[in-house]
Amino acid sequence: MAGSGDDQRATIALLLDPATHGGASQGVTATRRIDTHGAVVVLAGERVFKLKRAVKFPFLDYSTVERRRAACAAELQINRRTAPDLYLAVRPIVADGDGRLTLGAPGTEPRLDAVDWVLEMRRFADDALFDQRARDGLLDTDTVLKLADAIAEFHAAAELRPEHGGLLAMRRIVDGVVDGLVASGLVDGDRLDRFAGAIRKALDGNAALLDRRRDQGFVRHGHGDLHLGNVCLWQGEPTLFDAIEFDDRIACGDVLYDLAFLLMDLQHRGLPGLANAAFNRYLMRAMADAGAAGGDALLPVDGLAALPLFLATRAAIRAQVGLAAARRQADAARAQAKIAEAGAYLDLALACLDPPRPRLLAVGGLSGTGKSTLALGLAPMIGPVPGALVLRSDALRKTLAGGGLFDRLPPAAYDRAMTARVFDGLAEGARRALAAGHAAIADAVYLAPAQRLKIEAVAKAAGAPFAGLWLEAPAGQLEARVSARRGDVSDAGADIVRMQLAQDPGPMAWHRIDAGGTPAEVLARSRAALGL
Repeated sequence: MAGSGDDQRATIALLLDPATHGGASQGVTATRRIDTHGAVVVLAGERVFKLKRAVKFPFLDYSTVERRRAACAAELQINRRTAPDLYLAVRPIVADGDGRLTLGAPGTEPRLDAVDWVLEMRRFADDALFDQRARDGLLDTDTVLKLADAIAEFHAAAELRPEHGGLLAMRRIVDGVVDGLVASGLVDGDRLDRFAGAIRKALDGNAALLDRRRDQGFVRHGHGDLHLGNVCLWQGEPTLFDAIEFDDRIACGDVLYDLAFLLMDLQHRGLPGLANAAFNRYLMRAMADAGAAGGDALLPVDGLAALPLFLATRAAIRAQVGLAAARRQADAARAQAKIAEAGAYLDLALACLDPPRPRLLAVGGLSGTGKSTLALGLAPMIGPVPGALVLRSDALRKTLAGGGLFDRLPPAAYDRAMTARVFDGLAEGARRALAAGHAAIADAVYLAPAQRLKIEAVAKAAGAPFAGLWLEAPAGQLEARVSARRGDVSDAGADIVRMQLAQDPGPMAWHRIDAGGTPAEVLARSRAALGL
């Protein structure tokens, strides 16, 4: 029968014919074809039709019409979690008695006249893809923060899947990556040995943590392929699409491993500031979610010990995929380019597996001095990929008070008892980050000498380097800055600034930084004081 079995040429021809999609009357005068290893994608006017290829790989099987129908149905269901406006329907390719093919009505139930199945989607602009926006220099911090929020919300609502987590699941992935790199025959022996030894050491070192995070509910049905090429800007919002539907072993895992793909991708593209912004926004949201659920708000921090393993695995997978593609290239120059990029991914994996010594930095000063802006500016420069964890007192206070991060708290949330809890939480969060081998920046007013001593003691107990920055700016500038804030986690206004100005911070051993200039100037002064 035409279009059935392994021969999908007639089906592809049908999808490429503008008349199938209404022709000129519907504004479709031409179509465009995009080929991947597992699909043929046809762009037709405002629609996209995705045909699963009749192929069978070790990791997916689309070799029969029924398997392709089931895969389309699964892809529709899974991706409607994050992109319900993009994923419209599954439609059959049906044959009449003479073997003529037509695009059938939406539906996922098996049909005897179906010779194939396609997924129908809404089309978005080519420049809406985040990988294209990254290449064009159009990705900005605000957009990446929205993306981190979307991922955090998605993970919080995702189905628990503990059967796919823990040490054994991660070992299967790591062994597969190492075996794939060996099979490529394109990685020199010394480099391969260093990588295999380092990643297996990281795996063994995190064995108990991986199982514990599974038992704590961090293993969920995530996206599975969360790189920039699978995120688009839809109606002004970052939207995740093209999640893995063909293998739960890939789609389900530790949420931090899911996030690690995005962080690694940003780092690989030379965007460490955006990687750190996404990392810190996601962790801030994860801590707030844990606290709102009545659990330990700092529990997500413990998972940072596994982040080098997760990042390195994601980078090595991209290296493996690139080397496999290089072997299939007929053009020598293109093959060499893919080998070079795979080498860059492997270099990143090795760097992630050899993180620098953890250190602790504290940023203090009155409200309006720009502490949080400075902390986030310094974070990408400190510690392992993707940079330091920023622990912000304002966010922790909201979490401890049970409010939303951007909800204004009542005065009772700022009493002495709650303030003591906040600084205890900052110290505990910093302690856990250092214990996990990660750098941290603790951002708070630190007006009382005892508060500064408490955070300094954390670094001393951990044997980690410590530095404190004390930001200072004219009173009028502080009041103007806090009065101009919109959509900020901090609740401080001009009245709070005046109260703080009336207090004596006592002897100051931290680096005094003039914070009266622009954020770039304050960052430069702080880098100089820290020797960065």
